[in-house]
Formats: sequence, C-alpha cells, structure tokens
Amino acid sequence: MAKKGARNYVALECSVCKENSKISRENYFVSKNKMNTPDKLEINKYCPVCKKHTAHKEKK
Repeated sequence: MAKKGARNYVALECSVCKENSKISRENYFVSKNKMNTPDKLEINKYCPVCKKHTAHKEKK
C-alpha cells in the first residue's frame, strides 16, 4: 500500500510556450509538499521548445 502524506506530484508548464501556442507544454513533473507550499510553484527551468531558461508554473 502507498503511504498517505502531504507530498504529491504536479506538472510544470512553460509560461512562454503556453502563451504562444494552443498546445499545452508540460515539460517537468516535480513533487511538492502541499502542507509547506500551499501556493503554486514557479521555477526557472530549461524549455526545449524555446531553447532557453524560462519560468515554469504549476499547471492546474
């Protein structure tokens, strides 16, 4: 059985690609502790579509 806890996986999408195209750009999946960080994540990551480091935000 799986452990029950506050940690869950969220998808990060590029904020630049999302605005420029109709296709959702989910580049990264990370785990976050929902007790410690209740707000949405925003991390600078490399986007292979833009070919540069951009801000990636947590998808709904």
